Amino acid sequence: MEENVKQPIVLEKLLTVSSSPHIRSNETTRRIMLDVIIALVPAGLASVYFFGIRALLLILASVVSAVAAEYLSGKIFKRPTTIGDLSAVVTGILLAYNVPVSLPLYMVVFGSFFAIIVVKQFFGGIGSNFMNPALAARAVLVASWPAAMSAFTRPMTDLVSMATPLAGGPSLSIMDMFIGKMPGSLGEVSSLAILIGLIYLLVRKVITIRIPAIYIVTTLVLMIVFGTPFDQLYVQLLGGGLLLGAVFMATDYSSSPSTAKGQVIFALGCGIITAVIRKFGGFPEGVSYSILLMNSATPLIEKLTVGAAFGGAKK
Repeated sequence: MEENVKQPIVLEKLLTVSSSPHIRSNETTRRIMLDVIIALVPAGLASVYFFGIRALLLILASVVSAVAAEYLSGKIFKRPTTIGDLSAVVTGILLAYNVPVSLPLYMVVFGSFFAIIVVKQFFGGIGSNFMNPALAARAVLVASWPAAMSAFTRPMTDLVSMATPLAGGPSLSIMDMFIGKMPGSLGEVSSLAILIGLIYLLVRKVITIRIPAIYIVTTLVLMIVFGTPFDQLYVQLLGGGLLLGAVFMATDYSSSPSTAKGQVIFALGCGIITAVIRKFGGFPEGVSYSILLMNSATPLIEKLTVGAAFGGAKK
């Protein structure tokens, strides 16, 4: 009799009840993060070329701090170390790409620790955070040190202050803005470098074009509706963080919907909020806040768009 009795299956370690992503593998995570890092390299090289060695120092300070915070958070929350999955490296790079080159190093270090410990690990680690850690940290840095976070400089100069194109800076040619000869955050200035990274991610099938394309098109269409002349539309596309945010942050697996319908809604929301903030808000840029707001809406979007399992009715 005993040999015919089936042993109970313990599902506790097999199933995770949470928002997407539901399938978690250290090997898969590491591969994806490595691909993202490779895709981010062109923007990093461009930032060092245009802003000099200090750009590299900021990136290194941010990455090292993020990895250190990842290690310490494992000790604090008594969890296995997750340094090997490279997600902390990605967070550190993205945070550095969202700050000006003149930002004091201690501020980016603070931002990295906040991103990893508070935004990511406090909620359970990778796959459990409901906001993009780098963008959440950027928002905290803007709130804490607004002057330092808006001190943009002219490329290839000795830290000469200059307003960004979106903030009414000097008129720049499309080619200068496309290759990166404009003031802005480290990773957003070179659209060419970002597009190279996008192509790599698409070829590697790390992301689809859905979220970036819908996000960008929605923003540009609404800016036209709001009165932006056609001949100035390139400033909205190239002059801020739209491309960087659409390609590398709105597509974050942990904080964006996993369904096709959900991604469409998410991207539309990002585009609408970005355009509204740019036109009517107190900031010339709205990418970070739009993505963070839609991150908060992701669980609801998932609930509304995920199909019923095994033919059951959706609640």
